[in-house]
Amino acid sequence: MTAAPRVGVFGLLGSGNLGNDGSLEALLGHLRTAHPQVVVDALCGGPEVVTTRYGIPATRLHWNRGEYRTASRAGAIAAKGVGKLVDAFRTAAWVRRHDVVIVPGMGVLEATLPLRPWGFPYALFLLCASGRLSGTRVALVGVGAAPIGNRPTRALVRWSARLATYRSFRDSLSRDAMRDMGVDTRRDKVYPDLAFALPTPPRNAAPGAQGPVCVGVMDFHGGNDDRARAEEIHRRYLDGTTRFVRALVEDGRQVRLLTGDACDAPVVTAILDAVDSPLVTAADAASLADLMKETAAADTVVATRYHNLICALKVGTPTLALSYAAKSEALMDRMGLAAYCHPAREVDAERLLEQFREVEKRSARLRRTLAERNLVADRELQDQFADLTDVLVPTSGTTPAHAPLETP
Repeated sequence: MTAAPRVGVFGLLGSGNLGNDGSLEALLGHLRTAHPQVVVDALCGGPEVVTTRYGIPATRLHWNRGEYRTASRAGAIAAKGVGKLVDAFRTAAWVRRHDVVIVPGMGVLEATLPLRPWGFPYALFLLCASGRLSGTRVALVGVGAAPIGNRPTRALVRWSARLATYRSFRDSLSRDAMRDMGVDTRRDKVYPDLAFALPTPPRNAAPGAQGPVCVGVMDFHGGNDDRARAEEIHRRYLDGTTRFVRALVEDGRQVRLLTGDACDAPVVTAILDAVDSPLVTAADAASLADLMKETAAADTVVATRYHNLICALKVGTPTLALSYAAKSEALMDRMGLAAYCHPAREVDAERLLEQFREVEKRSARLRRTLAERNLVADRELQDQFADLTDVLVPTSGTTPAHAPLETP
C-alpha cells in the first residue's frame, strides 16, 4: 500500500495578513477536494492561528520569537544571531519529513514593502536549499516577484527561485523580474493569484438601494527603498485618503473602511477620528471571505492592499486601485480596469474623487467586464491546479526539473 503524500506549506501564514492566509485557504480547498489522501502540515509565522483556523498541524517558522522586532540590546542581537543558526537545522529537519513543500502564492520574491534580507528572504532560502539537499520537491505556486535593489536580499531571492523544483507566477511582471535577476524562467507559467480560486459570495445589495463605498486602507510607508522618506510618504497617503473619505461623506455616501493586515488598524482609527461621522464605519474582517462579502455589498471599492483589490474584482464590484506597486497595476490590467489606478505615494483627493465618479458612471459596463475576466481566471486556475497535481503525484516526464545551478 502506497503511503499518503506528505505535503508541507510554508510562509508568513497566520500572522495577521489576510492575503497570505487566503492563498493558503485556496490551496487547502484544492488539496482537500482533489487530493484528500495527502497529509498536510505547515511551517509558518502564526502556527496557533493556522492550526485553529485550518485544522492542520503547524510549527513556528522562527526559533527566535522576536525575529521581526527591532533588536537594539546585545541580548536581543545575540538571540537573532543564534536563531539564524538554529533555524537552518530546524528548517532542514522539517523539509526532510515531506515529499513536497508548497509556498502558496504571496509576494515571497519581492521587496515592495520594507524587508530585511535576514528575515523572510533568508528563511525562504533555507527552505529551498534544504529541499535541494534532501530531495524534497519545493514548489513556489503563483508567487509574486519584483525587482530588488538591496544586493543581499536580491541574492537570497534569486538563489531561492533557482533552487525550487517548480515555479509559477501570479503575473507576467513577476516572471520578468526573476528573469532579469538571472533566473531561467522559460519553463515557468503565469496564472491568476490563488485567491481567485476562493468561493465567490453572492452580491447581497438590496435592489435599487445605494450601497456603501468600501475604502481599503493600509499602513503604507513606501517600499524597501523608501526608508528615508517613510514618514513623509505615510503622511501624504493618510492625508489624501482622509480627504477623499471626507468628500464622500459630504456627498452623503456611506463608507466602509477595510483592512488586510493587523498593522492597518491605526490608519482606520486615524480616519475615523478625523472624519468623525456616523456614515463612516470599519469592517471587522477576519478572512478574505469576510472581505469579499463586504465588497460584494458595495457599489464601488477604492483600495490599496493587493488582496483587497482581488476581493473586489473577484466579486465583480467596480474598483479603483490606490496603487503602491506595479503588481496592483498588472492586476487591474488583467481584469480590464487598467485606467482606474491612482498612485498611493501621491494621493490627490480631488483627482481621486474625479476617477471615483467616472468608475460609478461606468459601473454597469465594468461589472460586465469583470464577469468576463473572472470566467477566464477560473479556467486558468484549473490549469494551475493541474500543474500542481503533476508536482504532488509525479509521473514520468511530467515533474518539472530542477533549474540548473548558476553563478550569482
